[in-house]
Amino acid sequence: MSDIVAHAFPTPGSVVPAPSFSLRGEDAHRGPAPSESAAVSWLISDVMDRERMLDMDRMVAPVRRKSFVVMALALLLCGPWLGWWTIVLLAVAGVLFAVADKAIERVRRPEYLLFTAWAGSQLMITVASILTGGIHSPAMAWFAIPIVTLSARFPTRGVILGLAVTVAMIIGVGFATGAQAILENPPLLIMPLALATAVAILSTALMSSDISHRSEAVIDPLTGMLNRNSLKDRTFELAHQSRRTGQPVGLIVGDLDHFKQVNDGHGHATGDAVLQDVAYLLRKQLRAFDLAYRIGGEEFLVLLPGANLEQTAAMAERLRHGVQADTVGGGLRVTMSFGVSASASDAAFDYQSVCEEADSALYEAKRQGRNRVCSGKVVAAPAAAVAA
Repeated sequence: MSDIVAHAFPTPGSVVPAPSFSLRGEDAHRGPAPSESAAVSWLISDVMDRERMLDMDRMVAPVRRKSFVVMALALLLCGPWLGWWTIVLLAVAGVLFAVADKAIERVRRPEYLLFTAWAGSQLMITVASILTGGIHSPAMAWFAIPIVTLSARFPTRGVILGLAVTVAMIIGVGFATGAQAILENPPLLIMPLALATAVAILSTALMSSDISHRSEAVIDPLTGMLNRNSLKDRTFELAHQSRRTGQPVGLIVGDLDHFKQVNDGHGHATGDAVLQDVAYLLRKQLRAFDLAYRIGGEEFLVLLPGANLEQTAAMAERLRHGVQADTVGGGLRVTMSFGVSASASDAAFDYQSVCEEADSALYEAKRQGRNRVCSGKVVAAPAAAVAA
């Protein structure tokens, strides 16, 4: 344990102010302190929906860029007939998504930012359709493309809202540019509306099936948290992100104190209720893009992108106090011990090394009497990881 710089916060039960995490530079600060209301919004019904949305957006982003390349090539090929200016509208849509991607980790409710960027892409298709023939424009078929990504990000209400926006835009284009043509030939409007609706229905059904199967593999059924299986991909992404941005990644491991006594004294049903309530208390303290995992019976892990060691320790103290200050499992009082570590700002995040350091710090917190936070050292990535 000589290589651990153990730091116990002064007095168990003391409150440490909420940290202001540096995310993408010195002036990028965390917004207002998270609260229970920040966990939900009209578009996102709970924390897990938001975590799924952010996870899917990371996976959709490279595919979206490829689709933009395909559409750009199509516009270039059609330039002699439609005009070369149409590529500008596609570029604007690309800029909207690029801005959203950069800002997504700075806002408390990123779902609204993503939906705004999505609606902006539909607006660009609307403008292109109006300027290239209106209801007769070949660009009308493109309204269906963004619909595909709706169900990958949002629950049913978000898909319905996106479809309603698309339907309004299609009808607007039709009657603004060819009302008489539609009255004489209704299929001009019916067909694109049917296409958009059918794509929304099919993509939602396919995504629901995929979510169901993926959830069985990566979601802890008791607490609804991500489990150990889901850690690998996320830590791999964080390693590349930290190498690219130069931002540290904080890691917290926490363990319920004397949890065996809860099970032995109150029964396993109460123990399960305690775990569920503790999971909720932990999640509601975190930022929208922080990820919390249940990695063992009563052991939890939290990843904090952009947080250095001091900020990670402050968040761990916040989590410790949040659990201690509330009742769980129908009226019980429990406490937690935490160990923290973080990667260096000038080194790529190496999950194994940082986690081992945090785990050692957790052991030190237990040795010192539990219900406290101890810090390990800042961890620089091993040479092999840096070279990767």
